[in-house]
Amino acid sequence: MKIPHLRWLLCILLFAATGLCFLDRQVLSVVAPAIRAEFGMNNTVYGYTTTAFLVSYAVMFLLGGVLVDRMGVRWGLGLSVAFWSLASTLHGLIISPLQLGLARFGLGLGEGACFPGAAKAVSEWFPPKERALAVGIAIGGASLGGVIAPPLTAWCFALFGWRAAFLMTGLFGAVWTLFWFLLYHKPSRSPFITLEEKAYIAETSGRKSVSGQEQSDTVSAPPENLFHLLARRDVAGLALARFLFDPVFYFYMFWIPQFLHQERGLSIESIGKLTWIPFLALGISNMIGGYFSDRLVRHGFRPSSARKGVMVAAAAATMSSGIAAFSPSPAFAIAMMSILLFAHGFWITNYVALIGDRFEAGQVGRVMGITGMVGTIGGMFANTGIGLIADHFGFFSVWLVSGILYPLAAAVILLLVRGKTSRAAV
Repeated sequence: MKIPHLRWLLCILLFAATGLCFLDRQVLSVVAPAIRAEFGMNNTVYGYTTTAFLVSYAVMFLLGGVLVDRMGVRWGLGLSVAFWSLASTLHGLIISPLQLGLARFGLGLGEGACFPGAAKAVSEWFPPKERALAVGIAIGGASLGGVIAPPLTAWCFALFGWRAAFLMTGLFGAVWTLFWFLLYHKPSRSPFITLEEKAYIAETSGRKSVSGQEQSDTVSAPPENLFHLLARRDVAGLALARFLFDPVFYFYMFWIPQFLHQERGLSIESIGKLTWIPFLALGISNMIGGYFSDRLVRHGFRPSSARKGVMVAAAAATMSSGIAAFSPSPAFAIAMMSILLFAHGFWITNYVALIGDRFEAGQVGRVMGITGMVGTIGGMFANTGIGLIADHFGFFSVWLVSGILYPLAAAVILLLVRGKTSRAAV
């Protein structure tokens, strides 16, 4: 059976994968007040359990990129989702903070290959003129996970308790894995792709040889291994930028429900009614952020210039996060969070597209892995520090710092990520 426009169906599957990734990791943040009360955990201990996730996630973000480059997206991403879904299920069986930390560690091991896999899948199936939009849709699933996690988890908690929420997400992952292995293959090997779509992907990506066979869509260049990539200035710049901005996103993901519960006195049900709003803003901006930079490319801008221009504008908007330190009410704080996550959607979509434009297809997973690992290390240190700061001083200073890190990251990219690239399209 042939499926017209198969690349977009696969993009929807990637959307679902990144949605599951964020849904699974956010369930804990929503039910954390109940788990902390049951096990007698303070902010510092809770910070250690979430850091366990970041430790394994940092390592596997790098190894996951290597995994999907070597095994291919089909097996690399498919096995990743299956593993983290099992780890998510095990959260529902814990009886101590130590077991919670071990379950979080397992979740990080599985999720590390998600975004490198999604980026590589887009680079395989989409030509440059569609790539940022496809990246926006693929990683936009993360925001969907962020949108549905609070109300869905709060609903499940109210009816069945916090353990059932983790069992539910594990079941979702099992269903996704079945569809993935059924549908995903490379364009040249897919039994479902039409001849017209295969020709379109090859021609618009510059991958059609005289014999009509698919080739690499990159310029001729010797392959670079992991250590060569680490020595490149542009990889260092992308990694350093991520070290700066990822901690802000992890703060939003793991600590906002704690902030609302601890300093604003909200219940789990009230948190579930509010914290989906910023992630809805993120989902919208993921998609339109890619559209805007793709539109600039179609109007003659170099892809790298288009991506960086959108990122600089987004970085300026993220300074709203610092204003949340002075929020007089939960509603005002949610509004400032929404502005930052709306800006983050523009930022991260174009950040990933910049990597896809700049590096050869066989390097995209590795570069995503390197940058993701460095960013998660930044998040790991910040996450542990936030627990200690929140226990002793509250969240005020954390908000202030979160408002300056994206502009610093933008400056790093402008200074270090420039010059010649591996791709002819840039």
